[in-house]
Amino acid sequence: MTADVVVTAGELGRRTVRRSDFVSCNQAFIDCRTPGSDKKENYSMIGRGVSQSAGQVVNLEEEHGFNIGAAAMPHGVTNNLHLHFTAEVFLCFRGEFLLRWGVNGDEGELVLREGDIASLPSWIFRGFTNIGPDDGWLFTALGMDDTGGIIWSPSVLEEARGHGLYLTSDNQLIDTVAGDELPEDDALITPISAEQVAALRSYSPEEMRRRVVTTEDIPWSGDAFLDRHVPGGGVELGPVIGYGMTEHLGHDPAIFNPHGHNLAWLRARPGTGVLTHRHPENQVLMVKDGEWEVTLNRTEEVSVRLGPWDILSVPRNAWRSIRNVSDTTATMVVINSGDGRTRMEWDPEVVRAAADAGDALDHNGYLAPYELVPRPLGG
Repeated sequence: MTADVVVTAGELGRRTVRRSDFVSCNQAFIDCRTPGSDKKENYSMIGRGVSQSAGQVVNLEEEHGFNIGAAAMPHGVTNNLHLHFTAEVFLCFRGEFLLRWGVNGDEGELVLREGDIASLPSWIFRGFTNIGPDDGWLFTALGMDDTGGIIWSPSVLEEARGHGLYLTSDNQLIDTVAGDELPEDDALITPISAEQVAALRSYSPEEMRRRVVTTEDIPWSGDAFLDRHVPGGGVELGPVIGYGMTEHLGHDPAIFNPHGHNLAWLRARPGTGVLTHRHPENQVLMVKDGEWEVTLNRTEEVSVRLGPWDILSVPRNAWRSIRNVSDTTATMVVINSGDGRTRMEWDPEVVRAAADAGDALDHNGYLAPYELVPRPLGG
């Protein structure tokens, strides 16, 4: 039996990252002086991500199995072409972005709008520009604890040199304008060669579109959890990446391939949520809109209210319940570590209430009629 993990009020406060706690860095990357890219802001809420600045503030540094960050960009500002070694997922919470890919940005283009989520394949160059009228905001979920950093397009590195910026082979930013000493040439990163670029996989616009989940594409289901017919339960789940927490046998995610984490939308009417449960993965809750109350522990309960863009990290095996305390329907993004299913353990009271409503979980952890699921003698 798994031991209870009790979260103190102080620990809950430490794991709560308010929107007002976000700290930007405008020198996180080598293109920070490139005209048209010099006004972008980088954020690292959970883990350092791929930031190349020693001055990057990280709100929560401990390992989760993935990293959470953000890019904030005024209209017309560009994030230049680069590639990642692990999954990069964009969550557009505000604005409109033109996404392009290929070493020269000419293999294809797609537009991301508010509410869209895009999973970018590893080992392809990508960049994006805010084409919306206002400041845009992209949250990012990066696979693994150690992302390996990034590889910049050779043209980006060349232009940065003209502004006094260099990158070492261990991914450290050297700013000669600020007085950094330039190391020996063999300590600087070597741009990727034309032959190496030619060996990278290409993606057509049609292939890339299948990795973008718009608000119209979300596979919502109100039958995703055991508490679907229990008072206070009955939320809708929309799995975007990986099967994640769904307990509905026929509930497929929009994107299947392994990311090191799974990601889903959660939508709840006022007064409803997910009743008391736990699971063995690190979990991050990111509020899109509305106000939510999250309560941890079965005894000595501690609670926090989260508003738009607030983030909460819930530790492995901690009991938790989630409830929409707004007066309108609200949404959040739920991210769990791991590539497999996130198998939930429900509070015994929830299990009994679900049984009274005719629901049980089968031996594979999926919803089934209570009367048809075999139980131990006396169970």
